[in-house]
Amino acid sequence: MILNKCFFRCLLFCLVVCGSVSISHAQLTSHFQTWLNANGYGSYNFVRSDLGANGSYGGKANSSDTVVNQPVIFIHGNSDSALGQSSLMTGWNSSINYFLSQGYKTSEIYATTWGDANPLLSGNQYHSKPNLQKIRAFIQAVKAYTGAAKVDIVTHSMGVTLTRKAILGGSGSDALNGGSYNLGSPLTSSVDTFVGIAGANRGLVSCYQTGGTTPTCAATNGLYPGYLYFGFVVGVSNILTNMNASSHYEGAYTYSIWSTVDEVIGYGNVVYGQYTSQIPAQNGEKRYNSVPYGHINSKDLSGYYQWRMVKYHAVN
Repeated sequence: MILNKCFFRCLLFCLVVCGSVSISHAQLTSHFQTWLNANGYGSYNFVRSDLGANGSYGGKANSSDTVVNQPVIFIHGNSDSALGQSSLMTGWNSSINYFLSQGYKTSEIYATTWGDANPLLSGNQYHSKPNLQKIRAFIQAVKAYTGAAKVDIVTHSMGVTLTRKAILGGSGSDALNGGSYNLGSPLTSSVDTFVGIAGANRGLVSCYQTGGTTPTCAATNGLYPGYLYFGFVVGVSNILTNMNASSHYEGAYTYSIWSTVDEVIGYGNVVYGQYTSQIPAQNGEKRYNSVPYGHINSKDLSGYYQWRMVKYHAVN
């Protein structure tokens, strides 16, 4: 029985990765786009047509299309895009293919691109007011459009912390975008399962080393992890402090997927004695400790676990 289970899991993995199962639709469907425009979401540019077929994914084919599985929203990481464009920008192709292979439909899977989708400008991305508002609005739009009681959310890298704050809501400050703002009340009741993959929930050690000189590492809305002062960690970025001050607001179930050999996070995933990719009060995790499960592959090669977490609230 164990051999059969492993055989079929490996076979399915091969089908997904090798391309026998493929994404059948790219960009948001015209039906979803029409709904977005009619319901006040047009200004968010969720479709991202400037990125061609890579900018977004999801939606019903027509008004008679059904939504059976709980909708899953995928939020990518820093300078990535909804669907993959290169080895450095793999998007959610592998995960979407896996969910499709498990019986999900385009009407039940959603993704959009936040940010500029340019790895050369990755240091400029941060937890900005526009990014937070866009992700928050996308969650609300998908839930309303599908008519679902709750949605599931799978996130990667900076998308983890951006989405955590988008769900948490509340106040913040973005000097480059009008100063103080308030996102509104928490979206916790709208989310069943939240999965954070390779996130920097307690910051990045590399940001400490660079002294917070880029927007990504800034001490207000970046991933600055703080510094040691007489044995205490102080100066953690304001937005990380805000989102870690309370716990388990991301959804009814919260999981993380991460690796101790993550080459982007580095240092064994440890920031001042804690694993930065773990989410406070999480329900469980899938941890990798060897190659090839680095920053990208902990996302691209973990579709099985992502699916198990959102579908069955299980980690194995």
